[in-house]
Amino acid sequence: MVRIVGIAGSLRPDSYSQLALELAAQKTQELGAEVEVLDLRKMNLPFCDGGDDYPDYPDVKRLQDAFTRADGLILVTPEYHGSVSGVLKNALDLMSFDHLAGKVAGFISILGGQSNNNALNDLRVILRWVHAWSIPEQVAIGQAWKAFSPEGKLLDEKLSQRLEQFAQSLVENTRKLRGVD
Repeated sequence: MVRIVGIAGSLRPDSYSQLALELAAQKTQELGAEVEVLDLRKMNLPFCDGGDDYPDYPDVKRLQDAFTRADGLILVTPEYHGSVSGVLKNALDLMSFDHLAGKVAGFISILGGQSNNNALNDLRVILRWVHAWSIPEQVAIGQAWKAFSPEGKLLDEKLSQRLEQFAQSLVENTRKLRGVD
């Protein structure tokens, strides 16, 4: 079975990034994948200092272990100042090639303004650097403050279809590239 882990790089209580992650996880599960969502808002992670060991922070090991077990990744980031959030970058920096290499990754960005690909492109560079595979499908949710219904669903049908295509691509490419059913 395809095992996916997802994280969102936002610490806001009412995070649109976390909401998008939950939607993507649900769609991925509907396709038969096992999905583990880690909520960085509930984890105690230090700033990465370049070291390999963080004994005072058991959540670092929990994060690393989840990524080690996973075949694929869902990474969601708000776009801050034209790039990936520091929260997501720090979580990725706390991991090494051992945790990330060979994984299949899909990316979603959340923007307060118009959709663009800056943070998504930066995630591609970061994940390529650690030898992960990036799927071609990606989702940018612009003007997030009006993109979701009060129930947490995407209001734009085309955007919802893109999220379904994203999930389909993540599961199919993970099966192919990781050799799992």
